[in-house]
Amino acid sequence: MSSVLQAASQSSLLAREKAIAFIKDYFSTQLCKQLSLIKVAAPLFVKSGTGLNDDLNGVERPVAFQLKGVNGGVEIVQSLAKWKRKRLHELEIPAGHGIVTDMRAIRPDEVISPIHSFFVDQWDWEKRIAVTDRNIAYLKETVLAIYAALVATNNRLKEEGEAGLELPETVHFIHSETLLQQYPNLTPKERENACAKKYGAIFIIGIGAPLSNSQVHDDRAPDYDDWTTANEDGHTGLNGDLIIWNPALNAALEISSMGIRVDAAALRKQLKAKNCEQRAEMEFHSNVLSSTYPLSMGGGIGQSRLCMLLLQQKHIADVQASVWPEGVR
Repeated sequence: MSSVLQAASQSSLLAREKAIAFIKDYFSTQLCKQLSLIKVAAPLFVKSGTGLNDDLNGVERPVAFQLKGVNGGVEIVQSLAKWKRKRLHELEIPAGHGIVTDMRAIRPDEVISPIHSFFVDQWDWEKRIAVTDRNIAYLKETVLAIYAALVATNNRLKEEGEAGLELPETVHFIHSETLLQQYPNLTPKERENACAKKYGAIFIIGIGAPLSNSQVHDDRAPDYDDWTTANEDGHTGLNGDLIIWNPALNAALEISSMGIRVDAAALRKQLKAKNCEQRAEMEFHSNVLSSTYPLSMGGGIGQSRLCMLLLQQKHIADVQASVWPEGVR
């Protein structure tokens, strides 16, 4: 490479790093304003056997190791879905307010792709809610607030002369069962692509429970999002995924998985559905079942995914420092 081209390449990489830093700072500020969140510190690892680590789909192995002088093992977090609810309780956060943290995780069993990495970085947020907020209307209101933060960040990027997208004015909401009925011959991912391409920004409600074809749209752990409670739309589930159409990949891109969390009744039902009722004895689960931990909603918003979307990069490696299988880089 000539010195001129090398300098241009280095300049491009530096400009991208500056844009990434800007997106993360600006979006984080907007998110806190929209959802009334305060930033808190987050753990890199938690004790094994407490039920605090996110089990994701229930098959992924957490990275586990021993600490000197600490009985039992510890695990690198896979996400903070359950830890955040405990923290809400410890901090005595009032209803209508919440917390957000920069979560860093390792998922060694992740299937690597242009949008998946072993290293996961996301804004993990959790908000205390009242019992009257456990409904689809409040879920939709929160999704639109998150989308407003995304749009504001995108618009500010354009003002700064950076890249940016043409985003729709609002989010199209659809239940996973309705999506199946509209595209009965497509796989779940193909349904997401078709719907996201049509509307630009969608939120698929009710992910985790079996649909009319006896399959799930996507797996969900039984102990954080509520995917079994009947809702006012005539379906089940108080959770879902925020998905944006990504022109750079010509595909749908999931930006956030989120939802209203299980109450005691939903937790019992979902533990039974997943044949893991023994978890009820764990610290986290027993505190939910006893209503010690507050009612809440929350989710994760991918930091690298948001950056690759708004900067229109074709691989998550372009916006993230990680380790990749041979041949990917």
